[in-house]
Amino acid sequence: MKRLRLFLLLAAMSLTAAAQTAFEEIKQNRFLCASNYLDYDNYPATAKLTPTPKGYEMYYLSHYGRHGSRWLLNTGDYMRVIEPMRKAKENGKLTAKGQEVLDKLEAFYPGTKGRLGDLTVVGERQHHGIARRMTEHFPELFSTPNLPIDARSTVVVRCILSMTAECEELAAFNKTARIHNDVSESLQYYLNQPWRGLVKKNSNQGNKQLDAYRNDLTHPDRLMNVLFNDKGWTDENMKSGQFMRGMFEIATNMQSHDQHEDLLDLFTDEECYDQWRIRNIDWYLHYGAAPQTGSVMPFSQRNLLKNIIETTDTVTKKQATLRFGHEVCVMPLACLLELGSCGAQVENLDTLDHVWRNYNIFPMACNVQLAFYRPKKGKDGDILVKALLNEREVTLPVATDQYPYYKWSVLRKYYLDKIARFDEQDQ
Repeated sequence: MKRLRLFLLLAAMSLTAAAQTAFEEIKQNRFLCASNYLDYDNYPATAKLTPTPKGYEMYYLSHYGRHGSRWLLNTGDYMRVIEPMRKAKENGKLTAKGQEVLDKLEAFYPGTKGRLGDLTVVGERQHHGIARRMTEHFPELFSTPNLPIDARSTVVVRCILSMTAECEELAAFNKTARIHNDVSESLQYYLNQPWRGLVKKNSNQGNKQLDAYRNDLTHPDRLMNVLFNDKGWTDENMKSGQFMRGMFEIATNMQSHDQHEDLLDLFTDEECYDQWRIRNIDWYLHYGAAPQTGSVMPFSQRNLLKNIIETTDTVTKKQATLRFGHEVCVMPLACLLELGSCGAQVENLDTLDHVWRNYNIFPMACNVQLAFYRPKKGKDGDILVKALLNEREVTLPVATDQYPYYKWSVLRKYYLDKIARFDEQDQ
């Protein structure tokens, strides 16, 4: 099995080497540098899905999806940029460009009142699109009369509304579908599992490395000269690196809104790439299978994977299970499932983006879909499964002779054994 994982990783690396670098991808599509703020619709899947295997029928879809695009979470996310710019204005230290940017932020900021963390119209639209494409990808399932659809969400409003948007679309497609929605604290243990044990213990082990990259990859002088007219004053009164990172966060999340100011033009291609690299390393250390944090962080979602397996075991007739939560669940789940190169273990963080790029895993409304197939009546064969990450077919960590389809019995055992080994270690 170790040889297989090594083969899959090397295959992913060779494919990545033949394709564009992360810098080239970001230069071509600047929205990608937003990491977890990436608008799902600015990252469209284009490849057609592989048809259902001959002699099989799809009978079950198991899904976990993140909420759609949202406002930033805290007042400070905006004010750590606006307040120092206001102070600079009072002291006559803004350039004409600086005044233009402050005016844009001042015009935008009042709209955040009472909206921090809320789903935006962009986010709602993302989920309508995902559900519509589910019906297009899997019509044999979603056109089933009286199809049971069990949809569950964390207790956070943006997740509930994301669930609602998808269910609205599915109900419009199949008016006989029997959709059950559930939201409860009792579901949090697997929909948004808290960090405990080894996961919590190891979570800070990579912080010194992250701090070093954060400092090395933040070069604020050019931006400060664009916005402010007195370097001595800014050196004395502002933390320029922190300011740059804060401005970048606001700029990248602007794609969460239909009516938004374009602030990404404040940054060069190289700055966008460097700021993205900081966040790529950050997310890898805290949610990926990073050796620097003991390769245990994906097990934060072992309860979710257990629920996926246990629920699948109960399915006897056509149905769908939809779960809605957060990127801090989708990211480690994708790594725990070892979807594509998500489970890569990279010792040298300088080369991380050669293999592992967060925007491929967790844009706004990111999702994992496991599609299950059984032999048609009168046919023999194993239960098969294929995995979609953001509607793209991806490899799974066991052998198969009919990619993207895998024997569920083999994959199920692989995951249960993997969880059991961790549980022994975590006692």
